Amino acid sequence: MSRYWSSLVHRLTPYVPGEQPKLPHLVKLNTNENPYPPSPRVVAAIAEEMANGGQSLRLYPDPNAELLKEAIAARYSRFDISVEQVFVGNGSDEVLALVFMALLKHDLPILFPDITYSFYPVYCSLHDIAHVAVPLTEDFRIRVDDYATANGGIIFANPNAPTGCLLSLAEIDQLLVAQPASVVIVDEAYIDFGGESAITLVNRHPNLLVVHTLSKSRSLAGLRVGYAVGHRDLIEALERVKNSFNSYPLDRLAIAGAVAAMDDQDHFEQTRQAVMRSREALGSALLQLGFVVLPSAANFLFVSHPQSDAAQLAARLRQRGIIVRHFRQPRIDQHLRITIGSDEQCATLLQALREILPGE
Repeated sequence: MSRYWSSLVHRLTPYVPGEQPKLPHLVKLNTNENPYPPSPRVVAAIAEEMANGGQSLRLYPDPNAELLKEAIAARYSRFDISVEQVFVGNGSDEVLALVFMALLKHDLPILFPDITYSFYPVYCSLHDIAHVAVPLTEDFRIRVDDYATANGGIIFANPNAPTGCLLSLAEIDQLLVAQPASVVIVDEAYIDFGGESAITLVNRHPNLLVVHTLSKSRSLAGLRVGYAVGHRDLIEALERVKNSFNSYPLDRLAIAGAVAAMDDQDHFEQTRQAVMRSREALGSALLQLGFVVLPSAANFLFVSHPQSDAAQLAARLRQRGIIVRHFRQPRIDQHLRITIGSDEQCATLLQALREILPGE
């Protein structure tokens, strides 16, 4: 530790992102990336932006990313979402970081599940926000009644991460009705793989903000684009903080690619359906191998094996060039999170498990 560090740095325990190993012939099933490439329109749009020797890159991008906001609003036009209800940022992680600053820093502690996206407590430390971790049920589900207490805000991922369990729209609506004085953040990074977005509830609840990413269902983890949809008052708060921090969070290539991705609904539908089919097939195969598999509405499965230690199983898979995610955290240290890869990757994983597991 350096004596030049601020007191803030001394007390931080940073978020640890999923490993990005550089191993030959790697089967990478640890960071929930989409196994399919993005829409060809994305590649074409970025190439067009780079035309004329990349002349446009000498100019700043649109600080408001209006074209992207318009594309997102158009995507949700059936819910009467306007451009003024859309906020965009450099990946949903940046959007969430601004959410914590703009909407969740109050006198009372905020609430989120004890097993959820591990960036939430990091943001609380970074922004000095008190929080209470609300235990999931024994079967790893969010129970809305457990949030019926005074708070400075509520945030949860839906489907939850790393469990993949889905909270219904009716339950989210129930929570919003019960907590009208609290902002409720629904982090929908994985919603496109099996759930219905809470964006449909936005115009009924001024305290609801829904956060999305293009990293998963739009196959753009490398482009870093996220967005939020909510009441204009919530969006204004985010814009005020963003413009006090970084007026140009999205570059020209990210904006062009993201607009193209939002516009290509056919490609989006084809790839998400392919991931969901692979998820069901992989889940069935893992059950046959003796795994306990949680119901998942995400592009991953959360599993455990009664006869195998999770950490050892992850290590043995790694020896075969297959990377899955193991969390050394109470309650889930005997579970693995497995990203849904291509059918070929899933087949490689299953063959390795047949060779590793006892009795197979």
